Amino acid sequence: MPLIANPPAEKTAGPYARRWWALLVLCLSLLIVVMANTSLIVAAPDMTKDLGLSSSDLQWVIDGYTVPYAALMLLLGSIGDKYSRRGALILGLLIFAAGSVMGGLVDETGLVIIARAIMGAGAAVVMPATLSLLVAIFPRAERAKAITAWSATSGLAIAAGPLSAGWLLESHAWGSTFLMNVPLAVLGVVGALLLVPPSKAEKMGGIDYMGGLLSIVTVGSLVYATIEGPHFGWGTGPITAAVVAGVGLPAFVAWELRHPHPMLNVRKFRQRPFSGSMLAVLFFFFGTFGSIYYSTQFLQFVLGYNALDTGIRLLPLAGAVFLGAAVTGRIAPKLGAKLVVGSGMVLGTTGALLLTRIESGSTYADFLAPLLLLGFAIGLSVSPATDTIMGSFPESELGVGGGANDTALELGASLGIAILGSLLATSYKDKLTDLVGGHLPAAAMDTAKDSVGGGLAVAEQVAKEPGGGPQQAQTLIDAVHESFAHAIAHTSLIGGIIMAAGTVVVLLVLPGRRSVGKHHQEPVAAEADRDEEHADATH
Repeated sequence: MPLIANPPAEKTAGPYARRWWALLVLCLSLLIVVMANTSLIVAAPDMTKDLGLSSSDLQWVIDGYTVPYAALMLLLGSIGDKYSRRGALILGLLIFAAGSVMGGLVDETGLVIIARAIMGAGAAVVMPATLSLLVAIFPRAERAKAITAWSATSGLAIAAGPLSAGWLLESHAWGSTFLMNVPLAVLGVVGALLLVPPSKAEKMGGIDYMGGLLSIVTVGSLVYATIEGPHFGWGTGPITAAVVAGVGLPAFVAWELRHPHPMLNVRKFRQRPFSGSMLAVLFFFFGTFGSIYYSTQFLQFVLGYNALDTGIRLLPLAGAVFLGAAVTGRIAPKLGAKLVVGSGMVLGTTGALLLTRIESGSTYADFLAPLLLLGFAIGLSVSPATDTIMGSFPESELGVGGGANDTALELGASLGIAILGSLLATSYKDKLTDLVGGHLPAAAMDTAKDSVGGGLAVAEQVAKEPGGGPQQAQTLIDAVHESFAHAIAHTSLIGGIIMAAGTVVVLLVLPGRRSVGKHHQEPVAAEADRDEEHADATH
């Protein structure tokens, strides 16, 4: 069998015959890049201990992946459209695998952060390529079902990452959580060569590299300032980044409005289905990723579950995602995006607000209902929002469409983890100071206030010191647990309020079914007819 065994789709009489097999490859590729973030949640304690990571170091091990991932997607999606979407997918997987090999072999903090940045650059190629290929391969009648499967894969990765990483950490060092990506990436490359058809945009103008550069500077600076400022103080770096983002955004908009072939046609934000769906994705991942981020910390640090046990206890979330995806596949075509997306956001907000009940004596059972609601909400609302966003772009801009959707997703997740994580840290620090302030040496108190892990480490030291003892150590442990539970409840209230406000905004912006039918569906249907008549979406 030749290595590239699939014919271009335009040579066939109808839709690409092996499109459902190709979807498996696209979902596998998506699974890999999302798992790279979720697996780190359970590997972080081992990495912190082995590398001696400070709070700042650990944050940048995580966000060394996030910043290039979020910043590069628009430009790299456009380049994939221009030259080869399948080629972009393969190249991205290879870059991602190279970064994973490096991350698994190095043992210095700076090199691990560089490896994560390489992985993030690869993910920024892969993520928009998966969506643009999906839309190019599937006819409109099947596209919503395919996007539902794509969205459900993101939910699966939330549980699969911690579960697989936890299993490896039972008998291997943290580097194995990087190396596990390599065989999956190789499998994705082989699958892409055998099952994914060649695809690129026809009649696409030149690439707007200046717009791409402005988008990189703007999104990258915004994500950097959001991460660094709330966590580590608004020093020169975060302030400069915030100013650059503030100047870069209007410069990007002005450039795109004047360019004959803009990177992103910003006039699309006048279309209520598009702008409402973008806001929905951003607000939704803001709340859900923030909630999942600190819920897993409570399971590990307070309830004492190891990495594998934590991964197992996230499985109901993945199951709820698939249930939500199954439901949305049936009801979204009948009820419309506004009702389904809005309902999902209400459920997600409810899940976040349920975490306000968390206290130091809470058990896993108290997290089960919030996790189930968050998972079901992801499955229910992300797919119709993504379908609406991708349906707003012509064939020549599918990569940009995927990049726009994924930028909203990643920006929302980054904002959620950074802002809610900062609120969590501040609330924990204040509560712990109230409970044990003045009872510990200054250096020990600073360490204990840095994080819940730091507080437990200080308690371990207190138990070993001659002047300390098990009783004093237990008193500190109880204070750390109470402070962290208080911080989760307080942060969840603020996160829930923000999600509730976002839900109201999205419901006001998204049009009803009649308005969508009048202003949006006709252009989309006309475009679908053109795609069927001129089957050059894959070439």
